[in-house]
Amino acid sequence: MRYEKMIFNIITIFPEILDSYLNEGMLKRAQGKKIIKIKKINLRDYTNDRHRSVDDSPYGGGAGMVMKVEPIFKALRALQLRIKKEELKKKFKIKKKIVLLSAKGKTWNQEMAQKYSKLDEVIFICGRYEGVDERVLNFIDEEISIGDYVLTGGELGAAVMIDSVTRLLPGVLGNAESPIAESHTEEGVLEYPHYTRPDVLTINKKSYKVPSVLLQGDHAEITKWRENNKKWKGALK
Repeated sequence: MRYEKMIFNIITIFPEILDSYLNEGMLKRAQGKKIIKIKKINLRDYTNDRHRSVDDSPYGGGAGMVMKVEPIFKALRALQLRIKKEELKKKFKIKKKIVLLSAKGKTWNQEMAQKYSKLDEVIFICGRYEGVDERVLNFIDEEISIGDYVLTGGELGAAVMIDSVTRLLPGVLGNAESPIAESHTEEGVLEYPHYTRPDVLTINKKSYKVPSVLLQGDHAEITKWRENNKKWKGALK
């Protein structure tokens, strides 16, 4: 048994930063159908001082500021109390993950997206500044990166994960077969090329044609062509 909808919780100091992306297209439709719910938690609501400080200078010196552990812990505790109440009310165990978006984390991939699509809730901690107090790791399930580069904050990583998980949920995409034959569904395999009208594109007196096999209606030959034209990730390097 699982929730009637999947819930994504985003702990951030910029609650509105992702609004334009999360409220358009597929994600907007998924929320409208009540397949997912996205909750934004303002980390500053869990601070103690009048300045609502979420960061401080690092012990040992060095550049930048470090996000404090106490506000993050308090935000997590509030979420977990709410989830515990839901469990008592619904009488089943809620499957959840607490994720810290971090350049040091495990690299996100399609296999992980498939696993996360089976959860009821995901809690994202979006770091900023020089990083977060290392003691936060005691209160999370996974540390995840979306690639081998550094971003200003974890919010974009959260959006990437929400997008890649949501499209795997039943009822989100218009065609149920869409997530079955696409890139990375098989490890290391990239999808075949796609074409649409016109079948001949002429630019600067040069013609660019759609492969003829796709225009002839022979589905067995089309399937064979698509299989032969899949690419492998390693071959692109």
